[in-house]
Amino acid sequence: MTAPRQILPGSTYLITRRCLLRSFFLKPSKTINDIFLYCLAYAARTYHIRVHAFCVMSNHFHLVVTDTKGLLPDFMHRLDMYVARAVNSHLDRSEYLWAPGSYSMVELPDEQSILDKIAYTLGNPVEAGLVRKGHQWPGLRSDARQMGRTTLVARRPDAFFSKSMPERITLKLTVPKVGRRSAAEFRVRAVEAARRHEAAVRRKHEETGRRFLGRRGVLRQSPFGRPRGHAPRFGIKPRVASKDTERRVTMLRRLRGFLEAYDHARQRYEAGEHQVCFPAGTWLLRQRYGVRCEAPP
Repeated sequence: MTAPRQILPGSTYLITRRCLLRSFFLKPSKTINDIFLYCLAYAARTYHIRVHAFCVMSNHFHLVVTDTKGLLPDFMHRLDMYVARAVNSHLDRSEYLWAPGSYSMVELPDEQSILDKIAYTLGNPVEAGLVRKGHQWPGLRSDARQMGRTTLVARRPDAFFSKSMPERITLKLTVPKVGRRSAAEFRVRAVEAARRHEAAVRRKHEETGRRFLGRRGVLRQSPFGRPRGHAPRFGIKPRVASKDTERRVTMLRRLRGFLEAYDHARQRYEAGEHQVCFPAGTWLLRQRYGVRCEAPP
């Protein structure tokens, strides 16, 4: 069972979601790209999510977003549901699209952690050995230079979506609000971080003799294929990312305090004390049973 997550307004996250059995259900094509962009724009607009960066790989996707209203689970539910239904309709399949379990949600508490994860997200096609440069990726991928400058237009795909849904939705790529740095300053730092990350990954591949599959190779893959070998089944699943040790420890202590307060409140609630107040950020019990919660800090 997944431990409860603390959902606080204003938090920035790296989100990752993987396809069932690592299958290439999201393999780049015009239809898949259109489906995902439309679903992302629709869900982001509905739940007030600020999108900073994204990359849709063949069997998973990464997003760097800020949850302005504390509605991230609703956003992810809507995004996952619409993408799954539309992609399944396109591929003429009816089984689960996503891997069992929930999505990965890593909180990014400071500017450097956000920059690192934006670079990681945009450099994912290079890191995976698929293309030499991120902009060569044929799938849906943002660019650090677009943040705060570009508004994407998503048109409703012909398949699956109801005519009652908007024909066009816009998605503005925003700059995270961190400290006193201007949008232009952050964008410059993000572009440089992405460039350095790609260059480092490319050098590593070249030193080990790994060859890039290339754009044509990616497009030749079957959406029902999957990578060779076995995926790692066990490992650390972080909830916070920061190279600042003091900040990371502070965030982990906050999370531990939330979990302890949550467990204590739940025990009292299950004992019949239904007026007990749960810690700020309690999500599922508040949505499902309407439990009382402390106000966010």
